[in-house]
Formats: sequence, C-alpha cells, structure tokens
Amino acid sequence: MGAGTSPGADAAAEPGGGGDAATGDASEAVREPVPERAPEPVRAGEGDGDAAPSTSRRFPTVTQDTARPEGGGRAAAGDAPAPARQWPLLTVLGATGLGLLIVGLDSFEQSFRWGTILIGVALITGAILRRILPSVGMLAVRSRFTDMVTYGLLGVAIVLLSLMTQPDPWLEIPFLEDVVHSTVP
Repeated sequence: MGAGTSPGADAAAEPGGGGDAATGDASEAVREPVPERAPEPVRAGEGDGDAAPSTSRRFPTVTQDTARPEGGGRAAAGDAPAPARQWPLLTVLGATGLGLLIVGLDSFEQSFRWGTILIGVALITGAILRRILPSVGMLAVRSRFTDMVTYGLLGVAIVLLSLMTQPDPWLEIPFLEDVVHSTVP
C-alpha cells in the first residue's frame, strides 16, 4: 500500500485485483479515499478511564484523576461522623486555634510566648501523627516524608523563635541573634 492511497486504490492497481469480475473493468473498483476523522477531544467529566487511548500525542488539558497522598484515607471507620473521621487534623487545628486565641487575647504577661509555643507544638504533633498513624485523613497533604519534614521544621522554627522572643528570652542562640540584629534596623 502506498503513502496517501486507500486500500481500494491499491487493490485496483494490482493485476487481477479489483474491478468487476465479469467485465474485467478496473475503473469501477477505484474508490474515493475516505477522509480521516480527527480525534474528538476528551471533555472534563466524560469517559471512565477504561476508554481506548487517545490518538493525540498531546497531553490532556484536564486532569482526570489524582492520586491520594500516602495515609490520606479516613482516620476512623466510614460509618463514624465526619469530625471523628478527621480527628488528627482537628487536633492540630484545635491546638493552633487555641494558641492564636491566647496570643490574640493577650490576657497575661507571657501570652505571646505561650501561644506561639502552643502553635509550634501543634505542628510538631502533626508531624508525629503523620509518622505513627497509617491513616490521618486530611492531615495528609503530600507524601508522608514531605509532610513530616514540613510540619516538623515549621514547628521547631516557631518554638525556637518564641523561646528567643524579647524581652527576657528563655533561650539565647548567639548566631541567630546576630542574624536578627543584622536584618532588623
């Protein structure tokens, strides 16, 4: 079969192939080439993933499905109410909210320090929960390793900064004080 020809045209061009058998006329067997149909674009929400692969070489413009993060399942049974299924996330959010409330109300002398320590401890708790629990619900945002590193580093940084808060810091780290003094005029 030649490039740009249809199967009917090739059959007619071959000796004894095609045409009317009674008359031997090959002109009747030559057919017009059938125009190729362009593949129809896949629209969002259509198809079920089991469909035949597209003939297009382009990447799909709409993401059809995303993988859940490791441990992104429910933290409690499916028949439990929604808050109980998401208890790890609610624990971290509750402690963070309490820390923000303590900082915002400023009801005692060291409320800023204690509130920010509570926020940092809430993030460290999130990192620990992400490590020890197989399923943490919506607390799982990325991979297990990335979540643990992100929550842990942010929590430790917030706790260290709250311990170094002026006046009367509870923790003095000389090189961090130099960095702070060089950045703040």
